[in-house]
Amino acid sequence: MSGFSPEWLALREPADLAARNRQVLTACARAFENQDTIRICDIGAGTGASVRALTELLPRRQFWTLVDSDEKNLAAAFAQLAQWGTDIKAYDGGLMMRKGDHELYVRSHVCDLAATPACWPKNTDLVTASALFDLTSARWLDTFVTLLSAQKVALLSMLTFDGVISADPDHPQDGPIAQAFRTHQQGDKGFGPAAGPHAANVLEASLERVGYELEIGESPWTIDRSASALLYATLAGIAQAAQETQTLPPEDIEHWLRSSVINTKLLTIGHRDVFARPSQT
Repeated sequence: MSGFSPEWLALREPADLAARNRQVLTACARAFENQDTIRICDIGAGTGASVRALTELLPRRQFWTLVDSDEKNLAAAFAQLAQWGTDIKAYDGGLMMRKGDHELYVRSHVCDLAATPACWPKNTDLVTASALFDLTSARWLDTFVTLLSAQKVALLSMLTFDGVISADPDHPQDGPIAQAFRTHQQGDKGFGPAAGPHAANVLEASLERVGYELEIGESPWTIDRSASALLYATLAGIAQAAQETQTLPPEDIEHWLRSSVINTKLLTIGHRDVFARPSQT
């Protein structure tokens, strides 16, 4: 659950794509529907999944800056985007490509987000982030929002973990395991003590405080046995995180994992999405 390798990001991309909240995405698309060109900065960009997920929703001409602390992820992003797009050309250290009727210019930037919350280029219209903010601290989120609002930049935050973990059928240890996982999520992930399952509330409160208008929606993963590799990897990640808290007997966690791998038909992991734009009044 907490890994950020290209392999893990590829495994989770279909689930992320299915989970993103349609109402929130529509609000974002409508905010820019009268523009022909948009400049987007995707922070914690990983392997470029946000580009693939959002291109069709945004204006025809798009300038993307992909920001990540991991050069390997950004290299994987360019490799995957080059296979995904058409008419690929080199562009200013990045790529120019087409996808349907859309024209994309994609560049990358390696950056330590913990040290540099305001990592977006000047004249950015929209900052996007997926599965990032639950790793950050409440203090970092407040600083991030303050810097964002100072430049009146819109934000599309997707797939922020909201603390919900449920399985069908359930297991007697589901509650303690889920609580141990939530505890682990609030450990330091490089940004200070993480907001974890509280991150969506912290982010939304900070955005409202600086006068942003919000569209909020749930975006849960619902993983069944047709996505067995993701299901097993997610269960194993939950078990590993629970073990690292040292709050439960290891044998209980091992029993839960063995039973869950065999019996779980549907696993739900809760997330929240929000589109936020500066007040138009």
